[in-house]
Amino acid sequence: MKVKKALGNRGEEIAVRYLKGKGYRILHRNFRTPIGEIDIIAEDRDRLVFLEVKTRADDSFGHPFEAVDQRKRERMKKVALYYMKNSGIERPVRFDVISIEIKGNESSLSHIIEAF
Repeated sequence: MKVKKALGNRGEEIAVRYLKGKGYRILHRNFRTPIGEIDIIAEDRDRLVFLEVKTRADDSFGHPFEAVDQRKRERMKKVALYYMKNSGIERPVRFDVISIEIKGNESSLSHIIEAF
């Protein structure tokens, strides 16, 4: 389990560097609520973006983004609503998925904007 957590943390670091490089402002990482968690909450110009980051060392279980199933999408929407209600923020939102594959020292990243 520690290897999986370390891989996930490495993927999130890669995702944050990528997003900052694209001009996103990172507001929260691993935002936890009683409902669930969102990996990254960021601002992209006027949009509030809720991001799920999926990282894999190989594709034996499919591509990382395939792990964001209907149940996960519904939970992300509920957590986003919880965040907005409790922060008082009212603005356009977007749900993105960042898919990362890491093989040794190499990584590839795919950013799916408006994934759902």
